[in-house]
Amino acid sequence: MKKITCSFLLIFGSILYTYGQQDPQFSQNMHNKLFVNPAYAGSSGAFCGSLLYRSQWAGYSGDGQPKTGLISLDAPVDVLHGGLGLTLFQDQLGYEKTFGVKLGYAFRFNVGATGKLGIGIDAGYMQKSIDGTKFNPNDPGDPNIPGSVKANVVPDLGAGIYYNNEKLYIGFSSSHLAEGSFDLGVTKYKLSRHYYGTAGYRFDLSPSIGLTPSVFVKNDGATTQLDANVLAHFNEKFWVGASYRIEDAFVLMAGFNIFNGLKIGYSYDFTSSELKNYSDGSHEIMLGYCFNPKKKPIFRNINVRYL
Repeated sequence: MKKITCSFLLIFGSILYTYGQQDPQFSQNMHNKLFVNPAYAGSSGAFCGSLLYRSQWAGYSGDGQPKTGLISLDAPVDVLHGGLGLTLFQDQLGYEKTFGVKLGYAFRFNVGATGKLGIGIDAGYMQKSIDGTKFNPNDPGDPNIPGSVKANVVPDLGAGIYYNNEKLYIGFSSSHLAEGSFDLGVTKYKLSRHYYGTAGYRFDLSPSIGLTPSVFVKNDGATTQLDANVLAHFNEKFWVGASYRIEDAFVLMAGFNIFNGLKIGYSYDFTSSELKNYSDGSHEIMLGYCFNPKKKPIFRNINVRYL
């Protein structure tokens, strides 16, 4: 077998013919529900936006360090009896990039005295590319190694349900329903259908302290990964928390509400898998903003002569 660089072996050979979990991973999943579940759109009752950036395997000396950025926007739309959401993301693993756009709609209705249930769908596309010009093979011209940028686009569909009230939330969803396939010339890459489950409950320990345990489950039909999280909130001003991702990492996180709906959060993953020998963990930062426009008061002129 012809020799190629270490980075090519790590990035290219290990993932192109696998069907493992392919969606980008975020530790602050409790702040990123729209990405995996379109039924979340509009559930907060406010116009919300969030930005997440994740740098994984810090300290890795090769070119395979994953980097992921995501932007999401959602808002209730009364005329549609629900909410709309938009998600854009880019995931880079070495010389491979994945870009995706999803537009989602959630139909929402009341359940019980305080709860609401959303049923959502999203549609968009994913583009995957490999920059073969950055490879450094020992044998230039090897037909098994791309010598240029190869890219392919496939449509993407998702669906989900999401229930929430003042303290509880629970949701189930699936992405890549169409299970599209990328053709990148010398490589073929198939999207596997992913399934997600998420749930959390807010306990008020005192007027100023709240505790929110939550779980986030991911499955691609072959493997399952679970994140167990807990956040402690103080005076609705800041939070600290921890998470354990089975067979992967321990996570510490913290954040605070800056002012008027603007918040920032940070998490750090302590790798517990075999990769701990090659990386210094993973960094993730979140910036969010919610705006809830107040209804304009109705002013009436009252004449005492006409009551």
